[in-house]
Amino acid sequence: MASAVLVLALAPGAAGAQAPPAPPAPAERGLGAAERAAVVNALADALRASYVLAEHAAGMEATLRSNLAAGRYDDCDHPAHLAEALTRDIRGVYDDKHLRVLGAAPERVHRAAGSERALREAARWENYGFEKLERLAGNVGYLDFREFMRKDLAGDTAAAAMSFLADCNALIVDLRRNGGGDPAMVAFLCSYLFGDEAVHLNDLYIRPEGRTEEYWTDPRVPGRKFGPDKPVFVLTSAFTFSGAEEFAYNLQARRRALLVGEVTGGGAHPTMPVALGHGLTAMVPFARAVNPVTGGNWEGTGVQPDVAVAADQALMRAHYEAVAAIRASEHDPQRRRRLEEIAADLAAALGLQPERASGR
Repeated sequence: MASAVLVLALAPGAAGAQAPPAPPAPAERGLGAAERAAVVNALADALRASYVLAEHAAGMEATLRSNLAAGRYDDCDHPAHLAEALTRDIRGVYDDKHLRVLGAAPERVHRAAGSERALREAARWENYGFEKLERLAGNVGYLDFREFMRKDLAGDTAAAAMSFLADCNALIVDLRRNGGGDPAMVAFLCSYLFGDEAVHLNDLYIRPEGRTEEYWTDPRVPGRKFGPDKPVFVLTSAFTFSGAEEFAYNLQARRRALLVGEVTGGGAHPTMPVALGHGLTAMVPFARAVNPVTGGNWEGTGVQPDVAVAADQALMRAHYEAVAAIRASEHDPQRRRRLEEIAADLAAALGLQPERASGR
């Protein structure tokens, strides 16, 4: 683990993630029998040593070595073909959506291996994952957040964004296009939604080192907090994955947010890249999330929304739920009438009766 690079675990297909490349021309990148064997054996060794679920690692190793001996990879003469076959076979033992073999290293491995200056410039170009801030009708804050980048890169932007949202009466955090990221950044952003006491959010059990790493809120984050009392809504989709799922799961387990949208992707195992040689890279899950409230995680099942709606309806529905929650505690007659008007418009657009609101 000391020499491994912890990759920001993103959903396959997420911004910055990279699918296996198209097969190259035979003259360019053909793999011989000895090269294929070296790749397969390197993958089997890596899984045995580091894959987070040891019992499944043993099954994966046995499958790979058996298939190699039986000649089942003889036709995989290009990295992309071999990567596809290996991913299929190891996932056939246990369908871990983080686990995969790529015909090339993903972009984040290249970033980590490159200069810090290049990494920072790439993060700046993506605005550190912060896509959009908005104040919706009814004084409802909205944050469209696409990636949990490293805290030392994204922390200042996070503080500025949360300070902007601090005086809103409710908050919607949109993770429908968020494929994951750094668990430390997950805890940092969660910290803005709690109070002056540290809250235990999540643990990561790291199998190769046999240790557990704890993640807590920080009561002393910079900028202004949204705080522990006002309603929070998190939007999810089937694309929401890994660290984004952790953010949603953390808040749901602590009853700090209402989740609106779809069941998420179901990946609770952070990964590290392992070079297999001959242009192939394995993304090997080496740790698992253990929530201190539930004792479990969302691996394979996804995070279940509290209000299940199609992803493209989630923002409007959450806005309706937020306005309904604000209205319930609003005593000023003029503001209350305005909130009722907003809620009625949203309910009509959604085809809901006002009493259908989930509330808080």
